[in-house]
Amino acid sequence: MGEASNIEPLKFNMSDMNDDMLHTLLELVSDGIWDWNANTGFVYRNPGWYEMLGYPAHSLDNNVLTWESVIHPDDYPHVMARFDDHLAKRAPVYQAEYRCRMHDGSYIWIEDRGHVLARNADGSVARMIGAHRSIDDKKRLLETLEQRNHSLEAIVEEHTRELNRVNQQLQIQLEENRKLAETDVLTSIANRYRLENALPLACERAQRFRRPLSLIAMDLDDFKNINDHYGHALGDAALVQAIESVKRFVREGDLLARWGGDEFIMILPDTPLADAKALAETIRHGVADLPPVGDFKVSMSFGVVQRFDEEQQTGLMARADQALYRSKIAGKNVISG
Repeated sequence: MGEASNIEPLKFNMSDMNDDMLHTLLELVSDGIWDWNANTGFVYRNPGWYEMLGYPAHSLDNNVLTWESVIHPDDYPHVMARFDDHLAKRAPVYQAEYRCRMHDGSYIWIEDRGHVLARNADGSVARMIGAHRSIDDKKRLLETLEQRNHSLEAIVEEHTRELNRVNQQLQIQLEENRKLAETDVLTSIANRYRLENALPLACERAQRFRRPLSLIAMDLDDFKNINDHYGHALGDAALVQAIESVKRFVREGDLLARWGGDEFIMILPDTPLADAKALAETIRHGVADLPPVGDFKVSMSFGVVQRFDEEQQTGLMARADQALYRSKIAGKNVISG
């Protein structure tokens, strides 16, 4: 989200100032200030927050997913642990140091601090405010001092350049290997391994921020018959053609993955059931417009579900699969939820 350098407990009554007045005031503050209304999901970030990360002011979505998206993946677990400790009253304030992705793709170290201002009757968070500040210079200075303690500066710099070059090559290779490990060879979308890693995280986010999460399970109708009549090569071609059509409707933040065979799963963060069904209907029509494979009209069946409160990924997947099965029983090329 952001952080507050040395946040002190507020000395004035926030209720005397409405959101517009508060946010107008924060527009004048140079530090990176953020204000999270947990009951609505709205997150205000002042221009200082954007400027520190190199983004135009107010250019990103006003929700918690924006914050999550700029946290370095290696730092994400410990940041969320600190955040959850404060939400659960195990820590008096939220404070973390981590790397944030800037607009140009590079990373900057920040110190992030925040404090819950109000809670609901059930103890859950209603309002939280905080700020962040750059500690990148301090981090880089410490790194330089540590290097000088081990060797002469010139030697260290030369070794550092070489290590950076090798590291970049390794990072490129590791990224290529990661993509290969998480990508389905036939359809070039996410594979089951990536889905099984992504879905628990999506459930955790939905639980933490009390946001809706929906799944769409889908598969190709009569896929076995197509394979039996025309062979696996043409069957695979039909599968790829159908998924290329589905990919046109995948939104930013969604994940489309191959579960196995001709069955696919789409994770829809921050999406209620009605919107998920509407998206499934759009996909269904798009696939139905594809040319037939021999005597077989290409179509897909869908099962659409929204996550229950406290529900984990196993139960959510099971309900999606049951909904898909009902669509098959109902005559195929339909949507059940």
